[in-house]
This record gives sequence, structure tokens and C-alpha cells, in this order.
Amino acid sequence: MLGTLLLVILILVLVGAFPAWPYSRSWGYAPSGTIGIVLIIVLVLVLMGTI
Repeated sequence: MLGTLLLVILILVLVGAFPAWPYSRSWGYAPSGTIGIVLIIVLVLVLMGTI
């Protein structure tokens, strides 16, 4: 239950960090890339049953 909730929250944060708005275009892909790496780590931990 906790792992699924954490995964959903991370996916929403990843979509929110996507640089599609004018004020965030200068950020590049750093915010979404960092959140993507965290998402992959959490996904692997959920699949392994650690979380």
C-alpha cells in the first residue's frame, strides 16, 4: 500500500517537473531527470519487495 502510494506521488511530481512552461524552460531537463531517477529507484525497490 505504501509503495503504491509513493509510486503515484512520484509519477505526479515527475509530470509536474516537466519543463513545459515558459518560466521553467531555462531549467532544462534536470528537475525531471532527477525525479525520474528517484522514480526508477523506488520502482525497483517496490518490485523487489523492499518497500
